[in-house]
Amino acid sequence: NEWRQIVERFGRWVDFDNDYKTMDVTFMESTWWVFKELFDKGLVYRAFRVMPFSTACGTALSNFEVSQNYKEVSDPSIIVQFKVTLEEKRSILAWTTTPWTLPSNVALCVNPKLKYLIVKNKENGHEWIVGKDRWPWVLACLKKDAKDFEVLKEMEGKDLVGTSYEPLFEYFRGKVVKGKAWHIVSDGYVSTEAGTCIVHQAPAFGEDDHRVCLAASIVQKDGAGMICPVDDNGCFSEEVADFKGQNVKDADKHIKEKLKKQGSLVYNGIEVHNYPHCWRSDTPLIYKAVASWFVKVEERREQLIACNNQTYWVPAFVKEKRFHNWLSEARDWCISRSRYWGTPIPLWVSTDFEEVVCVGSLEELEKHAGHKLTDIHRHFIDDIEIPSKMGKGMLRRVDEVFDCWFESGSMPYSQKHYPFENKTEFEQGFPAQFIAEGLDQTRGWFYTLMVLSTHLFNKPAFKNLIVNGLVLAADGKKMSKRLKNYPDPSEIVEIHGADAVRMYLCNSPVVRAEPLKFKEEGVRDVVKDVFLPWYNAYRFLVQEVGRYEGTGKTFHPDPERIKQSDNLMDKWINASCHGLIAYVREEIEAYHLYTVVPRLVNFLEDLTNVYIRMNRDRMRGTQGGPEEALTALCTLYDVLLNATVLLAPITP
Repeated sequence: NEWRQIVERFGRWVDFDNDYKTMDVTFMESTWWVFKELFDKGLVYRAFRVMPFSTACGTALSNFEVSQNYKEVSDPSIIVQFKVTLEEKRSILAWTTTPWTLPSNVALCVNPKLKYLIVKNKENGHEWIVGKDRWPWVLACLKKDAKDFEVLKEMEGKDLVGTSYEPLFEYFRGKVVKGKAWHIVSDGYVSTEAGTCIVHQAPAFGEDDHRVCLAASIVQKDGAGMICPVDDNGCFSEEVADFKGQNVKDADKHIKEKLKKQGSLVYNGIEVHNYPHCWRSDTPLIYKAVASWFVKVEERREQLIACNNQTYWVPAFVKEKRFHNWLSEARDWCISRSRYWGTPIPLWVSTDFEEVVCVGSLEELEKHAGHKLTDIHRHFIDDIEIPSKMGKGMLRRVDEVFDCWFESGSMPYSQKHYPFENKTEFEQGFPAQFIAEGLDQTRGWFYTLMVLSTHLFNKPAFKNLIVNGLVLAADGKKMSKRLKNYPDPSEIVEIHGADAVRMYLCNSPVVRAEPLKFKEEGVRDVVKDVFLPWYNAYRFLVQEVGRYEGTGKTFHPDPERIKQSDNLMDKWINASCHGLIAYVREEIEAYHLYTVVPRLVNFLEDLTNVYIRMNRDRMRGTQGGPEEALTALCTLYDVLLNATVLLAPITP
C-alpha cells in the first residue's frame, strides 16, 4: 500500500490492479515457451565452462551480471618458484594474485614469441627461468640488483615448451592425465603487462587456463583431468587436506605460509586492483568450472546489431557506443542457476545427457505426468519422469532454474501469457513503443530483451528507449537507507509538491544517462522559477477577470478575438506560445525531456515580466476601454491554458 501511494502520488503510470509476477504460472509457462523456441532452433547447449561464480549464492553468473559490480580490493601478489624436473638448482618463476588456485596447478604457460632468460644467483647458485621484459620488475620486487645475477641464456618461449616441473603440492599426482600435466605450454594471451611472462594454469579456475589446457590435452571436454577441489560455497574439499573446509580467500594466507616453509615463495606482496563482486551478495566472485546451460549469442551478433539499429535511444551515444560495443563482443549466455526458487528449466535428460526432452507448456508436461498441474515450481514437477525413447530408462529434470535475467528478457511475452492467451493483443503491441531504465541495464534488461526478441522474431523488443542516469545523494554518494543521506520523498512532496519533483528530475542530467546529485534546493528552485510565476500569472488573470465581470459584463474566452487583434504584444505572446507548443511537441516526440523546462522558463519570463507587466492597464480597462481589456484577457487566458495543457505530461 505504501509503495502504491508513493508511486501514484508522483503521478507514475503503473497498473497495480493488473500487474504480473514472475512467479505466476502463466508467466512461467510463457517463459518455458520462449526457451523451447530457442531449444528447437538449436540455440541451447550444455557445456563445461569456467564461469564467474558466486560462492554466497552457490551459483554461476553470466558475464553481463559480473560487469555490474566491480570494487577496488587488495589481493596477495606473490611470485612462486616451480622446480624443474631433474634440475636440482633450476626453477621457473610464476606470479599470481590467487594463491588459492595453486593446489590445482597443472601447467605453466609462456608466450611462444617472447624472450625468456635463465639467470643464476651469484650468491647461492640457484637458477630461475623468467620473462626478459619482466626481469627488472622481479628485481624491484626482490630489492635486488641485476649485478647480483648472471644471465646464462636467452631464448624464445617456444623453446621452453615441454619443460617438465614438479608440482607445488602432492594432492593430485594420480588424478591428472598421465604424461600431460606439469609441463610448460604456450599461448599468445601471455603478455608483458604484469607478472613474470609465465602464467600458472589452473583450468578449473580460469577461462584462459581452461582453453589452453584443453588445447594441450591436459584436460578433456568431459572434465577428465580437471582438478576442482572447491565446493559451491567456495571452500576446499577434503582432497586438499591441509586446507580442508577453509574458504579459498581465507586460505590464501595459510597457503602462502606453507609455500614459504617449503621454500617455494619468492616474493610476498599486495596488489590493489578492481575485482568483480556478486551483485546480489556483494561478496567477491571466483572463477570456477561448472556444467551449465547456454543460449548461443556469439553466432548471432550481426543480427543483434541489425535489430539494435532499428531502435531509437536517448541519449544516442549509449546505443551507438556502449550498447553496440557490448553486442559486438557478446558472449554465449549462461542461463542456468543452481538455486531452488525460480522458474525450473524444462529439460528432462538421461543420465549421460545424450537424450534431452524440452517441455514448452503446462499441457505438454501434464501429458507426461498423467495428471493435472496447478503449479510448475520445482516441488511440483521434480518428481515427474519421462520414459526414454532411446532405451535409457527414465528421464529426469535437470536441477537448475533459469537465471532471473532470462525471465526479465521474456517479460514482453510472459506478462501477456503469450502465445497461450492474448495473441492478437500482444502482436498489435509488439515491439513496445517505449521503455526506460537505468544506465546499468545496458548489460542487463536492455540486453536480454534484445537477445530474446532477436532469437524469436528477428526484431527488437522496443522502439524507443530513454536511458536514465543514477540519482545520487547530494554528496555524490549512493543513496543509502543505512546512512540516511537523502531526504524522505514523502516529505519533499508534501513541502514542494509532486509536480515540482517531476519537473526537477525531467530537467536534470538523469534523463540523459548522467548522474544527478539530488538536492532539495533544486526542487525549491523549480517552484520559485516555474510554478510561482506560472501561478502568479493565473492569479492575475482570475483577479482581472473578476474586475472585468464586476462591471456587469461576462467573460467568455474567444480564440477568434485573439486572431483579429492588431495589438503587437498580443501577436507576440501568442506567437511565442505557439512556438513553445511546436517546440515541446517536437522535443517530447524525440524523448528530449531535458530541453523542455529551459524553454518554458523563458516563456514564463516573457509572459509575466513583459506581457503582463506592459498590458496591466489594458486588462483593467484603463487603456483602450472594455474591448481592449477583453482582447488582452482572452490572450492571457489562451496562452495560460495552452501552456498548462502542453505541460500536463510533465506536471499532471
